[in-house]
Amino acid sequence: MTVFSKGDEVEVCSKEEGFLGSYFEATVISPLNDNTLYKVQYKNLVEENDQTRPLVEIVSADEVRPVPPRTVGEATQIFNHLERVDAFDNDGWWVGNITGKQGLKYWVYFDTTGDEIAYPLSQLRNHLEWRNGNWVSSKKKFF
Repeated sequence: MTVFSKGDEVEVCSKEEGFLGSYFEATVISPLNDNTLYKVQYKNLVEENDQTRPLVEIVSADEVRPVPPRTVGEATQIFNHLERVDAFDNDGWWVGNITGKQGLKYWVYFDTTGDEIAYPLSQLRNHLEWRNGNWVSSKKKFF
């Protein structure tokens, strides 16, 4: 299990209904309970009762991962058909699959919601899984 320290930039994987398959950027405020829990402050989520204050939560260690590395050429990337990607939408990164390309936008299908939405490259990144302390990628067929 990866151990994080105060100030580390991380992503929190939501396990709540309606948010499955999403990752939200956060900063570790403090590790708790021998690093089995973390108090985090989200970068883009705000308190429900005070929209001017960033949301602070205590989350389980298995919901926290490092921020994925940017891949070389990601901003000019050509994504492949059915390739797993992360799309930035609704303040977080959502896991989906490339289903098509139209002009400068890629269509992404989200298994968790059944939605298919077009995104510009600036809102897409390669999907990487954090497994056993390493980043793992899967690639699919070319368009």
